[in-house]
Amino acid sequence: MLFYDCSTAPNPRRARMFIAEKGLTIETRDISIAKGEQLQPEFKAVNPRATIPVLVTDEGTVLTENLGIAAYLEAHTPEPPLMGRTADEKGLVLMWNSIAEQQGGMPVAEALRNTHPAFKDRAIPGPANHAQIPELAERGLARIDQFFDVLEERLQDSRYVACDHFTLADISTFVFVDFARVVKKRLPETHTAAMDWYEAIKARPSAQL
Repeated sequence: MLFYDCSTAPNPRRARMFIAEKGLTIETRDISIAKGEQLQPEFKAVNPRATIPVLVTDEGTVLTENLGIAAYLEAHTPEPPLMGRTADEKGLVLMWNSIAEQQGGMPVAEALRNTHPAFKDRAIPGPANHAQIPELAERGLARIDQFFDVLEERLQDSRYVACDHFTLADISTFVFVDFARVVKKRLPETHTAAMDWYEAIKARPSAQL
């Protein structure tokens, strides 16, 4: 296998943590978004959509989305189970992973990519250029606060985001909560359940990568 990573971006970190939690060692190539390496012909020959992460399987299949990469690795290396053991758990993991992406990751991306000078005309990842829209950044900041509230409510009733054990949903949620610092958003100290969960996930070896 071959893994295309970017050490500074949240989505590759999600895949990187998943790989580590599976105990796998995979050849890795770092692609610098800051240098625009994802837009170079060499990388676009691997992924024409110019996004990271990418996993090239032993069979030569190119997987370009976190969920696809996770599904492949879960089937390839079933233990430890990170996408649910029972039918109910599998549904909960994908449900909460989707909530993390749509209500956590997307608002952070909106707030960052529609304000930061480095993303001028690059408000959406991929090969096409898109202008920044400041109003989307304002909405994104408000939605981050709402996501923190959703997370606190959930973690008041559950030790982990989706199930009674660590899963992909915890990886995605943790990465987006952590990455929110780039737009100066942090979990409020009043969100004690979410803070306890965050510190527990932060202490895992995979979170150090």
